[in-house]
Amino acid sequence: MTDARELPDRLHPMTVKELQQGMRRASFVYPFLGIHVLAIAAMAMEFSMGSVMRNEYPGILNLWMLVESGPFWNVVALVCGVLMPLGGLILMGQELEEGNHELLLLTRLDRWAVVKGKFLILWAVCALSLVSLLPYVVVRYFIGGVEFIQELMCGLSVLACAAVCSAGMIGASSFHHIGMRIGMVLLFIGSFLFSGSVSLIFCAMVTHKLHASLFPIFFNLNGLAATVCYVVLGLTVARSRLRLVIHAYEVKPSWLVIGLLFFTPFVVSMCTAITAAFAGFVGLIGMTLVGIYADVTPKARKVVPQPMNPPPPPKLAL
Repeated sequence: MTDARELPDRLHPMTVKELQQGMRRASFVYPFLGIHVLAIAAMAMEFSMGSVMRNEYPGILNLWMLVESGPFWNVVALVCGVLMPLGGLILMGQELEEGNHELLLLTRLDRWAVVKGKFLILWAVCALSLVSLLPYVVVRYFIGGVEFIQELMCGLSVLACAAVCSAGMIGASSFHHIGMRIGMVLLFIGSFLFSGSVSLIFCAMVTHKLHASLFPIFFNLNGLAATVCYVVLGLTVARSRLRLVIHAYEVKPSWLVIGLLFFTPFVVSMCTAITAAFAGFVGLIGMTLVGIYADVTPKARKVVPQPMNPPPPPKLAL
């Protein structure tokens, strides 16, 4: 008879492993408790200050909207979108330093499964903390007079920031030296901010003034594309560090992915300029596909054994 406390078998083994370890970490328990205390204090501060400023450009990944939306969303974005994903800085080190990744890759798990399992649990913890704050959002909506669309976009922006930061921290944690981890975090965040700013700011300036009805479509497409692109690039960095064998004719995979982080802002800027600031997401989608296939090990062609010709039948002597 199966214990009711056991997780179902249909969950991925790597997800189960990370879930059981992650829910017991102090990086989840203390921020989860502390954010409720901070949220209550921030909400009381908002009510004492009066009305919350409304942003003209509500959309996914509008960080300035989060700043203008009052102390409540400032606290939520800082804790759920930045501080909790910082726990990812220790995740890959546990596998690489102790050699656990070699044992994992000897099973049916591949490198994508290892990094995706870590990312899903870290991001799910941030999302769970945000969902637990929904009662405060409802109170602010009915008492504080805030706008529904702006509140919805603030929540989605926090989830997007949490996803990007979680992937970036997991990618940085795959480096052994602390200096490399810090440099990787700075490079990843800088590349993300530059690419996101170029695609979103120019899109908002053009579409909101000339085509107001198209603004929500193109702005949110750019925000979603930036989120997906940098989640993939962050996980690709971690995935590239799990390679057990590198052929002599191959470029070191981790350096190749770091080059993508340098190159992505230029591709996004070029696509934004070519499409008159509407479709910078085209460049982001392209770099997402490059990141997925950047670290693919070439495989030798399978040799199909040819059937042997049967020996001729023996001749009968007359």
